[in-house]
Amino acid sequence: PPSTEKGGFDPPPPPRGDADAALASAVARVDAFYSTPAEYHNPMEMHGCTVVPDEHGHLTVYEKTQGVVNTKSYLTAVFGLSDDQVQVVSPFVGGAFGSGLRPQYHLALAVMAALELKRPVRVTLTRQQMFTFAHRPQSIQRVALGAGADGRLQAVIHEAVSETSQYEDYCDVVVNWAGQLYQCENVTLGYKVVRLDVPTPADMRAPGAAQGLFPLEVAMDELAESLQMDPLELRLVNYAERDANKNLPFSSKALRECYREGAARFGWDKRPLAPRARREGTELIGWGMATGAWDAMQNEASARAVLTRDGQVTVSSSTADIGTGTYTAMTQIAADALGVPLHDVVFELGDTRLPKAPLEGGSWTVSSVGSAVDVACKRLHNRLVELARQHGGARFASVAREDIRRAGKQMVCGSGTEDAIAIDTLLERAGLESLEEQASVKPHEKQQAYSMGTHSAVFVEARVDEALGTVRVTRVVSAVAAGHIVNPKTAANQVAGGVVWGISMALHEEGQFDHDIGRQMNHNLADYHVPVNADIHDIDVLFVEEHDDIVNPLGVKGVGEIGVVGVAAAVCNAIWHATGKRVRELPITLDKLFA
Repeated sequence: PPSTEKGGFDPPPPPRGDADAALASAVARVDAFYSTPAEYHNPMEMHGCTVVPDEHGHLTVYEKTQGVVNTKSYLTAVFGLSDDQVQVVSPFVGGAFGSGLRPQYHLALAVMAALELKRPVRVTLTRQQMFTFAHRPQSIQRVALGAGADGRLQAVIHEAVSETSQYEDYCDVVVNWAGQLYQCENVTLGYKVVRLDVPTPADMRAPGAAQGLFPLEVAMDELAESLQMDPLELRLVNYAERDANKNLPFSSKALRECYREGAARFGWDKRPLAPRARREGTELIGWGMATGAWDAMQNEASARAVLTRDGQVTVSSSTADIGTGTYTAMTQIAADALGVPLHDVVFELGDTRLPKAPLEGGSWTVSSVGSAVDVACKRLHNRLVELARQHGGARFASVAREDIRRAGKQMVCGSGTEDAIAIDTLLERAGLESLEEQASVKPHEKQQAYSMGTHSAVFVEARVDEALGTVRVTRVVSAVAAGHIVNPKTAANQVAGGVVWGISMALHEEGQFDHDIGRQMNHNLADYHVPVNADIHDIDVLFVEEHDDIVNPLGVKGVGEIGVVGVAAAVCNAIWHATGKRVRELPITLDKLFA
């Protein structure tokens, strides 16, 4: 059995019921194998770092990383350095998608050279070298579904085999989603890894869910086809009100609303049931859909808020911004907690001298670091209110705390600003140059009684040239339920980026390995295909309102991962609806459509 040493790996739950017997007696059955290839992160900025030693043996490491604290822990452990000997700095990352979660080999090489030479050293990887470490592992998966004439699932079997290296066990959560997403009494889930002569795989945007929900959602489409049933109706018939894997209620689950609002925006009610029913010129037109799911997680995180006499507040945490909008979201959360405009707040990140934060990954940054920022800033505001009561004069001392508020660089009370005192004056009277508060926030115990997750419904229009076999994904609607959305613009951008990657997963990306010579053959961006602007058309993202006071005090769930989940399946299903051709092996290329 695979090792569970990889952080966050949740082994498949034990079987429930008798899935094999239920499958054998089902009126409608799907039993097929599906495969996904090795995929590579390929952020725009390649990995690299600069190590600067000083005469005292202190190292300043400028590294492209999703977690400066994790990188520092690695360096102190590997090189036997003390905590005060290493500082890791990473204010900008240039994309990572999971490839920056774990220190890669260039980091160790750079530090070794800097320690030996006692001078600054920079090591950067070429694009070809970006194919020599982290990647999404290839998988072969079997999905078997059995249902009654009414479409209700009677059996779900999902088994997967994925790759790992000879020297480490890497595990993704691939099959668990099948036991959670739909209501079924007979479920068997199995997961194995096989050791190959490859580098250890790594987390890659929505690890496990991206490749695991592809066969599940295609199989659901195949089941709908055999029942002559609308694919959306089939999903609604089997809607799960509880997480059967954990036997827990969901803290919130607005997936029904995602189905309804996404279908309405897309115009799904106009979809003909039979494939090959619509065409324009030489192109066959098909509509497909799929469900997406991802965990809503929170980790312990710390943040600091410092108010200076000029009224500016600097909020800091050693988190990262990998293009997800962390700077913006944290600034907004701080400004809301303090009751000040955005321009009065500066947020700092990406430095091990700042309060500790977890890796930026798993879609947990706003949930984790945002909660710490919120608490630290509220504590700072309360301290300021208390100072106003103590040093603001009789008027401030006589009013209730909630009647004291901040207005620009002043603290005011009452309905007007006639009773006001400048923050500068207030701090001077208190004998302070600045005011500082720090907070560490952990997940609340009440979370253990719930299953927490984000959900989506993805609707896709695909056009396939009947003569050439070329595929164009011309329209996508992604409806997402992810709790409170702090910044709709940055969140929608994250989901749209995930949709692009889902299209890429469906049609383009494939690591091609020569097993005779042990070499990655397409280790460049000419032969390893990714979409360009001409491949991407209309992407419409909508957020379904969802209130959740369990996931964290802010009620937020991450959106970094949910955007990609289900997209490849929806594209595959749309291609079937256009052509009548079912492809179960990604990516869907011309040769497979013509086979």
